[in-house]
Amino acid sequence: MLTVWFQVIRIRFLLASVIAVSVGLSLNWWQSSTIDIFDAALTLAGVIALHASVDLLNDFWDFKRGIDTKTTRTKMSGGTGVLPKGLLKPSSVYRAGIASLIIGTALGGYFVITDGITIALILGFAVLSIYFYSTKIVDSGLGEFFVAAKGAMIVIGTFFIQSGEITAESILAGIVVGSLSSLVLFIASFPDHDADKSKGRKTLVIIVGKQKAAKLFWLYPAVSYGALVLGVISGVFPLFSLLALLGVPLLIHSGIGLHKNYDSVNLLVPYMSSTLLYSRITGALFIVGFLLRL
Repeated sequence: MLTVWFQVIRIRFLLASVIAVSVGLSLNWWQSSTIDIFDAALTLAGVIALHASVDLLNDFWDFKRGIDTKTTRTKMSGGTGVLPKGLLKPSSVYRAGIASLIIGTALGGYFVITDGITIALILGFAVLSIYFYSTKIVDSGLGEFFVAAKGAMIVIGTFFIQSGEITAESILAGIVVGSLSSLVLFIASFPDHDADKSKGRKTLVIIVGKQKAAKLFWLYPAVSYGALVLGVISGVFPLFSLLALLGVPLLIHSGIGLHKNYDSVNLLVPYMSSTLLYSRITGALFIVGFLLRL
């Protein structure tokens, strides 16, 4: 049963939030050589709870709306399959999603008390966005924006909790991470195009069409790398943060694969996987760049 819950929570995708928190911590370490371990651990726990909540609620609503019964399921798209297979009750998944949201909100509430209105605003945005993500947000075509904003705010919020400041470098670092996270969601929405569209969902792929959307793949890394290079040039990022550029060959491989196979679910799967790997490697190298302190 535990493995089923890990499946519906999409445990391997939680790494995106771990990376985002780690970027905020490593940025603070590069600047001040300090990390408050208690605050760092509490931040990570809260962020993971909130991330789990959005995935659980997304699985519930996709099942309730009949989207998951129409998708071609892959390891990267089409839902977890837990509810269509009857492995868990929909009500149990919904309650787990709400419980995770409450836990994440409670942990965030501690920082509202200790750090004030800034964290309250970030937390409020997170809670409302998570609850309405699978209904209002994805139905209005803002899913990719939400994921990018979520990733950015995790970095900014983590850095603020550690340093007491929102700075240009924390915003730029947030843009780097948020764009990488949104890229993974973007390419994973190609196989779900028909099912999502039939049930009223709107993704960027649905709005512009698969062929045009395939060309937009390059926009996400362009934004991410643009923020990275700007940070290095302006001196707010260390030179070693350019290590993140080592992921470019994998990015090119993924982008070309998408361009050739955007209309084939089976042929696209390896390139969705390589995009996920690219995002994780780039995020990890970005963290290493701060830790090397040059």
